[in-house]
Amino acid sequence: MSSKIGLKHIHAIAPYVGGRPISEVAREYGLDESKIVKLASNENPLGMPKSAQEAMLKASSDLGRYPDSNGFELKNVLSARLDVPADWITLGNGSNDILELAARAVAQSGDEIIFSRHAFAVYPLATQAVGAKAIEVAPTVDYGHDLPAMLEAVQASGDKAKLVFVANPNNPTGSYLTAQAIEEFLTALPSHVVVVLDEAYNEYLAPEQRYDAIAWVKRFPNMILSRSFSKAYGLAGLRIGYGVAQPALTDLLNRIRQPFNVNSLAQAAAIVALQDSAFLQQGFELNRAGFAQLTQAFDEIGLTYLPSAGNFVLVKVGDDDGAGARINLELLKRGIIVRPVGNYGLPQWLRISIGLPEENAAFLSALRDILALK
Repeated sequence: MSSKIGLKHIHAIAPYVGGRPISEVAREYGLDESKIVKLASNENPLGMPKSAQEAMLKASSDLGRYPDSNGFELKNVLSARLDVPADWITLGNGSNDILELAARAVAQSGDEIIFSRHAFAVYPLATQAVGAKAIEVAPTVDYGHDLPAMLEAVQASGDKAKLVFVANPNNPTGSYLTAQAIEEFLTALPSHVVVVLDEAYNEYLAPEQRYDAIAWVKRFPNMILSRSFSKAYGLAGLRIGYGVAQPALTDLLNRIRQPFNVNSLAQAAAIVALQDSAFLQQGFELNRAGFAQLTQAFDEIGLTYLPSAGNFVLVKVGDDDGAGARINLELLKRGIIVRPVGNYGLPQWLRISIGLPEENAAFLSALRDILALK
C-alpha cells in the first residue's frame, strides 16, 4: 500500500545533499571538532558580520511574534539600493526558495525547463518537483553555459519551454558569462519563456566583470534576478535571499510563497549586512587571496583546475571516475571536508570552498600527503 502513496515524479527526485556537517564527520571518524576544516559549502569563512549579529540579537527580543510577512523594511532598503520599486522584490528562504517559486509559478506537467549541464543541482530538483521535463543542455563551453545552445533548446521546445535557469557565476564550476553574452541571450529569448538569472555569487565578481543586471530586469518583463545573503554577506544559517522582477512575475511568486517564509532574525540581519560595505570588501579581498593561494599550489602539484568567479575552485584530482570520491574520503579521514561533485557529472573533480589562509593551508597539506601516497 505505502509504495503507491505519493506522485510518481516526486518519488523520482533524489533529495538534495548538502555539505557534510562538522559534527557528523567528527563522530564518524573519531575526530576533534575544533580541528576539522570545512571547505564544502561555499560559506563565508569570516562568518556573519558583527553588525548583523548585533541586529539579530536585538531582534531576538521579539520572537514571540510573527515576522513581517511582507518584509517591509528590508524591501525598502533593497528598493533604495537597487533602484526598483519595493513591489518588484520577493523575499525568499534563501535564494533556493526563489528558484523553486519560479518553477512552481510558471511550469507544470508537460512543460519543459532548460538549464546547463554541470549547473546548480537545485535546477533539476525544482523541475522534477513540478512534474515538468528537464532539458539539460550539453556539451558545455569550458564546463560553463553554452547560451547559444540553450537558446536552440528553447526554440526546439516551442511552446513547451516555460523556464530557463542561468547561473552567473555558475556553481559548481565557477564559470563566468560576459554581460554581452547574457544580454544577447535575453534579447533573443521568446517573451513567453521566463529566465532566472541566478547570481548567488555575484558579489565575488572582479570589478571588470561586473554589469548592471537590474537594467535587464527593467527591460525584460520575463526575467527574474535571484540573489543570496548566504555567501558574501555571511548569513547562510539564517536562510535569506531575494528575487527581483517586474510586478507581473513578482505577483505570481508572492501568491505561492509561504506567508512567513523569511524569519525576523534573518530580516534584521540582512538589513544591516546590506549596509556593511567594509565587511563585504574584506570578504572579497580574502577570497581573491585565497584563490591565488589554492591555485598556485595546484600549479605546483600539477593539478588541473578551472578559473572561478565565485568563492570556490573546482580541481581535478585524478583521471579515473573514482578519483573524486577516493580523494574526498581520504580528506575526510584527515578532518578536511570538501565537496565531491560526481552528482554533477564530474566524478574526477572536487569543489573546494575558499577559506581562511590557515584553512586553505590545512587542506593543501592533507592533499599533498594523500597524492604522495598514490
